[in-house]
Amino acid sequence: MKSAGWVLIASFVAAFSLPACAPLIVAGVVAGTAVVATDRRTTGTLVDDQTIQLRVSNELSSALKGKGDLHISVNSFERRVLLTGEVPTEEVKAEAGAIAARSLNVRAVNNELTIAPPSTLGQRTNDTALSGKVRAAFVNTREIAFNSVEIVTERGIVYLLGVVTEKEGEVAAYVASRVGGVHQVVKVFDYASAEEVQRRRAAVAQPATAPATPAPSGPR
Repeated sequence: MKSAGWVLIASFVAAFSLPACAPLIVAGVVAGTAVVATDRRTTGTLVDDQTIQLRVSNELSSALKGKGDLHISVNSFERRVLLTGEVPTEEVKAEAGAIAARSLNVRAVNNELTIAPPSTLGQRTNDTALSGKVRAAFVNTREIAFNSVEIVTERGIVYLLGVVTEKEGEVAAYVASRVGGVHQVVKVFDYASAEEVQRRRAAVAQPATAPATPAPSGPR
């Protein structure tokens, strides 16, 4: 979890009661309104990602209600949607991926849903702690701008999202793989040149320009 002064992350969870008491839980991650200098997304892109996460979460909740006992997490980075969690069948997995791909402004979908019963509260608590450990490892690694990579963890599998250079991606994956408790690391990166990354940093770091105040008019 990110401490005060970082981009605030809150969990948006929609739960529905289904026949035979089988819960459908679709969780989305919503970033706060502040832009941290090391996040390479502009304010507009952050807002787009928040909107996509909530929209896809709602669309999945509506379309998959009544289709079994499942848990889906939705994350978006640069309009690339990552689906993680558990669903009962391959058919439901494919349907979830298709729904996300059709959603407004989504440019790509990585469907990493697992065919399994929903994870337990204990497993999800462990995953949250594991994400924090990976984030702490990034903080101590000079080759990675610690907040430039989004970390999603499901059942001990760490998914890494972000716009990075190939070297940054390799270092991030290696550092994450060395954290105790991590079973696997999956890279969901968009790769960019060092020049493009620097351009993004400069664009995000620029302060917002205040509207010009008109000069007072003289006596008539």
